[in-house]
Amino acid sequence: MKIAILSQDPSLYSTKRLKLAGEEQGHEMRVVNYLRCYMNITSHKPTVFYNGKPLENFDAIIPRIGASRTFYGTAVVRQFEVMGVFSANESQAISRSRDKLRCLQILAREGIGLPVTGFAHATEDIDGLIETVGGAPLVIKLLEGTQGIGVVLAETYQAAKSVIEAFRGLEVNILVQEFIKEAKGADIRCLVVGGKVIAAMKRQGAPGEFRSNLHRGGHAQAVKLTPEERSTAIRSAKAMGLRVAGVDLLRSNHGPVVMEVNSSPGLEGIEKATGIDVAGKIINFISKNAIPSKNRDRIQY
Repeated sequence: MKIAILSQDPSLYSTKRLKLAGEEQGHEMRVVNYLRCYMNITSHKPTVFYNGKPLENFDAIIPRIGASRTFYGTAVVRQFEVMGVFSANESQAISRSRDKLRCLQILAREGIGLPVTGFAHATEDIDGLIETVGGAPLVIKLLEGTQGIGVVLAETYQAAKSVIEAFRGLEVNILVQEFIKEAKGADIRCLVVGGKVIAAMKRQGAPGEFRSNLHRGGHAQAVKLTPEERSTAIRSAKAMGLRVAGVDLLRSNHGPVVMEVNSSPGLEGIEKATGIDVAGKIINFISKNAIPSKNRDRIQY
């Protein structure tokens, strides 16, 4: 097969691993910087160009779209879909998962466990917003934040009110969520491929840090999922329409709750923590499912 990895940086761990895994399985792999692509949008011969030449005869693409480049990245993915190329994740599913509010609303609609969440822009009823999620302590997030940036733990009512007032002054959208104290600064990343959990790791935040992001000093180890956690991860990926997804869970007193569903999950942490060839499993899934024009995302949200 001829497979394109849509990535801005060929030196990134995940990009290199996917390329190597594909080559080891006998596929022709090419890394394409999607920001340097341009498109001919026409009904008779839609085309994606790269460095002045058309990208033709690809059997599949693997989108690795950066969060800040979602609009243009998904446009390129969508153009490949118009051309009948199989995508590991389709453009609509990527867009759906990148909108944190939309993601939570879809998961809620499917009855999937979530932290109690409030959403606001310029509300003056800060007291009501805080009470919506059960009061302090609570977590306040910028809707557009990524990798733990723009996430604040407010341990007291007054601290929560001050942070919300500050964010309101910035004219931004914010999420307010209950703080899952019993998680003790740890979350679980489940890697779902083709409707199956192929790997899972527990990420523990650094001492004194409630965020478990590995690049913030946290560490990871393989973890055994409960049947409920496994089911929640699979249902979450399916609800978002993602074939490849990183589903982040917290272990709460009322069962697993989903924090985020990621359409371009990093592979380094989970491969090193579990010893599982995640990249190889992704390539294997694509090779078995990459049927031309099999882009059938019919979820309407």
